[in-house]
Amino acid sequence: MPTVPAEMTVIEISKPGKPEVLVPGCRPVPRPGEGEALIAVAAAGINRPDMLQRAGHYPPPPGAPDYPGLEIAGTVVAVGSGVAWPKVGDKVCALVAGGGYAEYASVPAPQCLPVPKGLSMIEAAALPETFFTVWSNVFDRGRLRAGERFLVHGGASGIGTTAIQMAAAMGAEVYTTAGTPEKCAACAKLGAKRAINYKQEDFVAVIKEQTGDGVDVVLDMVGGDYTNRSLSILRPDGRLVQIAFLKGSKVEIDLNPLMRKRLTLTGSTLRPRPVADKGVIAGALKEKIWPLIEAGRIRPVIHATFKLAEAAKAHAMMEADTHVDKIVLEVAP
Repeated sequence: MPTVPAEMTVIEISKPGKPEVLVPGCRPVPRPGEGEALIAVAAAGINRPDMLQRAGHYPPPPGAPDYPGLEIAGTVVAVGSGVAWPKVGDKVCALVAGGGYAEYASVPAPQCLPVPKGLSMIEAAALPETFFTVWSNVFDRGRLRAGERFLVHGGASGIGTTAIQMAAAMGAEVYTTAGTPEKCAACAKLGAKRAINYKQEDFVAVIKEQTGDGVDVVLDMVGGDYTNRSLSILRPDGRLVQIAFLKGSKVEIDLNPLMRKRLTLTGSTLRPRPVADKGVIAGALKEKIWPLIEAGRIRPVIHATFKLAEAAKAHAMMEADTHVDKIVLEVAP
């Protein structure tokens, strides 16, 4: 690997705390192991789990770097043994278990996807974490089908804007919640039939008024008191998929309506899943979703970009919660 330096700049977590604990540091450039590709990172997406890790609440899985970053885009500069694709020189975006805030990252090859035609590296870096998460939870676990009704909470988040676009493109009727009129308007432009301002409206009442009998799938990142409210608007055989719990993970549920309506309450986390599982998700995205991106029917929405050294500013913006969709770090030109 003669063209790859021995050391690189990364963004380290100096200690658990607020955004200012993110500081540039120097680490050895990783070498790709068997089945891995080494990527020169052009851009890295910012996600809420990064903030949890920074605060000391979400440690990386065994073997992952201790510095944050779950999604990247860049150019393959080396591959380990047993890798048929990607090849050196390929432009890819990839899901990583950690270590995306860096100039180089070594990634399991099955977690790489080609940069969709027509997208910049910054746009491509905004894809993996949210697209893997939405596909796995809405279409695999939630089994959303064309013609069904779908509600996603937090529609202006990276997960939310991705879920709105993917569900609408796959033929579902989409509803969402968001916290300001501006965010609601942005969600409507992305394909939501009705965006509900949860600070001014009761989403349960609005959904019942709009649909008569509720929705088929709910994707929830809130938890707490939202859980029973979301269960109450599910149609028979409906599915509630939990992927986070901003309002708390412990709730009391009445099992009677769950049994009577044959409801499914499920959920998942993506980061600790095996590489093979993530490879299956990547294959489904490449087959089902990448053509829609290249056709312009689905696009990542970029709210702001920051240089790698400005990661603390990027985290501060995300914590302010005034953004719509993705914040991305520019690592290399």
